[in-house]
Amino acid sequence: MSNLDHFDAGIVGAGVIGLAVACKLVLHPRFQNGSAVILERHRTFGEETSSRNSEVIHAGIYYPRDSLKARLCVEGRQQLYDWCRRHDIPYRQTGKLIIAGKGQEHELEIIRRRALDNGVADLSLLSGTELSALEPELEASAALYSPSSGIIDSHAYMQSLLYSAENHGAIFSPLTEVKRVTRQGGRYLVETLCQDESYLFTCDMLVNCSGIAAQTVAGLVDGFPAAAIPAQELVKGSYFTLRGKSPFSHLVYPVPEAGLKGLGIHVTLDMSGQARFGPDTEPVEAINYQVNPGKAAKFRSAIARYFPGIAQRTLLPGYSGIRPKLAVDSGVADFVIQAGGPLGFPHLVQLFGIESPGLTASLAIADEVIRLLDC
Repeated sequence: MSNLDHFDAGIVGAGVIGLAVACKLVLHPRFQNGSAVILERHRTFGEETSSRNSEVIHAGIYYPRDSLKARLCVEGRQQLYDWCRRHDIPYRQTGKLIIAGKGQEHELEIIRRRALDNGVADLSLLSGTELSALEPELEASAALYSPSSGIIDSHAYMQSLLYSAENHGAIFSPLTEVKRVTRQGGRYLVETLCQDESYLFTCDMLVNCSGIAAQTVAGLVDGFPAAAIPAQELVKGSYFTLRGKSPFSHLVYPVPEAGLKGLGIHVTLDMSGQARFGPDTEPVEAINYQVNPGKAAKFRSAIARYFPGIAQRTLLPGYSGIRPKLAVDSGVADFVIQAGGPLGFPHLVQLFGIESPGLTASLAIADEVIRLLDC
């Protein structure tokens, strides 16, 4: 083992969470002059969930009180806006409208109260007339307006995180897949396949931020209790793009689905102003990013409830993403940021079920990981 490369920290996964963790770690005062390596099985960073989402900066409205999702979304949102301003990352604080149809108005008050519980106090209730003045193409009886919601160029954000991490000594290792992790002599021995060649190294701290592969990576840690790895369900979300100019200048969301299984087919905007609708929720057994054009009719039906003008517009298949949700029967609907110390694996932190609002919460999630690492 003496001839092996050694790093103070190994980070598995170069999605937005892994990059945020790496960046925050190498900038941490107690980690000065420390060494870190970021392992990524793909050719570059952010090729899975991090680049296949709505790119929305969430306010922190919907999540259960005292949940990690609620706390880290609110903390992370402000950090994210600050990061964008400091690093010239393209973003727009578009604001978001949560709209209610006839008979749904009471749902808006429930949402507003939950938002207040989470520390989101800037929501305002709009009448149908006020809503029409903001978005004439919408058909709804009332809305909640969230001024702190927005959109971000997620690729530029991830690029800035990687640049900052590398600029402070982190090493990025793409095309590197973890094969086994063992605990040896107070360190972790990590066996990988790096660009088709075996590569072993040791590290003092290890963070599993591998998203949809997090459960698989956890299972590669010798002796780690299987019962401590929460079961995962893969949920596919597809998007359709609206051809031509967007009729909307805000993000538009219907009242969420029961149990927050999804936020409904909503309108988001990219940085060029293009409107897209989605995502839907489709449980899947395997990774497949193709968008089924046959879903267009179902999308149209959902969209027509609040945007009748969809009948005269063209919807085009866009893209899809896979959400690493925790299994319903696991009883956990929150993020799981798990410290390995109580399980006999000190300085190991594993993240499971990091779906929305993971992008918004990324910098706050990184803070939580570093706290658990006790570096």
